[in-house]
Amino acid sequence: MNHITMRDEQGVRIISFNRPEKRNAFNLDMYQQLTEYLIEGDSDNDIRAFMLHGEGNCFTAGNDIADFLQSGKLDEHHPTVKFLFCLLDLQKPLVAAVSGPAVGIGTTLLMHCDLVYADSSARFQMPFVNLALVPEAASSLLLPLIVGQQKAAELILLGEAFDAETAEKLNLINQVVNEDVIELALSKAKKLASQPPESLQASRQLLRYNQQQVRQQMQLELVQFDQRLHSDEAKKRFQDFLNKK
Repeated sequence: MNHITMRDEQGVRIISFNRPEKRNAFNLDMYQQLTEYLIEGDSDNDIRAFMLHGEGNCFTAGNDIADFLQSGKLDEHHPTVKFLFCLLDLQKPLVAAVSGPAVGIGTTLLMHCDLVYADSSARFQMPFVNLALVPEAASSLLLPLIVGQQKAAELILLGEAFDAETAEKLNLINQVVNEDVIELALSKAKKLASQPPESLQASRQLLRYNQQQVRQQMQLELVQFDQRLHSDEAKKRFQDFLNKK
């Protein structure tokens, strides 16, 4: 079964996470498919914006732990790593619609989006330290820039979940919406797609003036993440997590 679905509509490539039995948790195949759809769309002149969302009132529960533990070294060939740098290298704007859980990568990937909308059911969490890991997707750099150093420390070091209203106050998302969040996010993506494309991409690039620093931080995180992933304390936390499930 294809757990990533894609359709193009009025210049927007709409990418959906659809793995309800695992709360849309990402496995390696999903990372690979996501990356392929994004790269293809970025080189297609008919596609001018992207939108991401999850099916079944869930954005994503993060990584599929059992699958991830068997995925090998986090080098440039790893599907997760390819996806992270694909996010960084996208030329076209990225919009997200969030319902339900957005855990781990489900929260950190939002920091690479241009516009993020959530409904009141959204719950965000970065439980990296809880699992004896470290942050990823350059969130250790981007989060303090967005929310401030102390609040970033609270969200990362304690790893507690927080709701959509809190995310909006922290400027992690653009807006909490009471209407259909997917429809609203799609309308914003279509508006982006209707803008002059060269101006849109150039303006987006100017806003992302620190991309080289973001790239370096992402690389540093991956080194630490890979080391922590194979540590004794992480193995114990993962085992406890899997036993609970």
